[in-house]
Amino acid sequence: MKNGRINYIAVGSFVAAALFGVVVAVSLLTGRTGSTDSYFAIYKNVGGVKFGTQVMFEGYQIGQVEEIKPLSKENTIRFKITLEVQEGWKIPDDSTAQIVSSGLLAPVVISIKSGKSEKTLKPGRMITSKESANVFAAISEVAGEMSELSNSSLKPLLITVNQAVRTFEKILGDDGKALVKEIRLVVKDISTKIPGITKNVESFSHKLNNSGTELNAILSPNNRKKVEKLIADVSVAMNNFSNLSNNLGGSQKKLDTLLVNMDKTVGGNQQHIEKAVKDLRYIAGSIAQHIDAFNQNMEATSRNMYEFSRQIRQNPGLLLGGESPKDVGSSR
Repeated sequence: MKNGRINYIAVGSFVAAALFGVVVAVSLLTGRTGSTDSYFAIYKNVGGVKFGTQVMFEGYQIGQVEEIKPLSKENTIRFKITLEVQEGWKIPDDSTAQIVSSGLLAPVVISIKSGKSEKTLKPGRMITSKESANVFAAISEVAGEMSELSNSSLKPLLITVNQAVRTFEKILGDDGKALVKEIRLVVKDISTKIPGITKNVESFSHKLNNSGTELNAILSPNNRKKVEKLIADVSVAMNNFSNLSNNLGGSQKKLDTLLVNMDKTVGGNQQHIEKAVKDLRYIAGSIAQHIDAFNQNMEATSRNMYEFSRQIRQNPGLLLGGESPKDVGSSR
């Protein structure tokens, strides 16, 4: 009876020890051996990341991935990864978290690269994420782009080149003789026209030389002196014109001042001017009424003066009280 109890106790102790060992092993494997702080990071691609993926800080394991949650925003999808890190672990706020793999067969981990800031992130805050550098994904993307380039550009280019080659072969085969014949005719035509072109070039060169000679004659020292004198005279005339313009400007200012004074004078004596104008109108009307009689008197006076001057010319003695001369014709 005692042996049975001992066996039961031994078996139970072994099972309990085994369960304890399994729990310890699982805890060690998952990195959950105590209290943790939560952080999160957001990525475009989480290939290879899953629950339990290790979180490394400069190569040292400090936690694991707890949750992966997709986020949809403006027709794009991002993934929020929750990181459980050892409690009290200090992470600088300028640190970056990147999905990396240390080798071809090594598992994917979240590697946190420590920043240089003295401030640390508080639990629950976001760690700046850095997208993974997957060589195979990059190669696959390049291969896809090369395939697209081959389908969209290289094949049409090869087809175009093939058509151009066929056209060139056709020209050399069927139309080559006609093309060569046309080229010969063109060359013959050009050869015929070359002497005329040469002659025209020589004539043009001769005329150009004559023009140069005439230009040198025009630009002789005497002509240059005359031109310089003309320019000097023009400069003096321009200076005189400038002085005249300045004088005219001063005269204009004086005229403006005179007009302003006249305006003031007329404005201040408007009543007197109106009275003078009325008197002038009255005098003009009176003169107009008596102008005829005045003209008649002036005409009679001029006749009397004419007669008086005629008699004085004939007998100057009348001025001294003498008698008029006798008429010789009447005495006869």
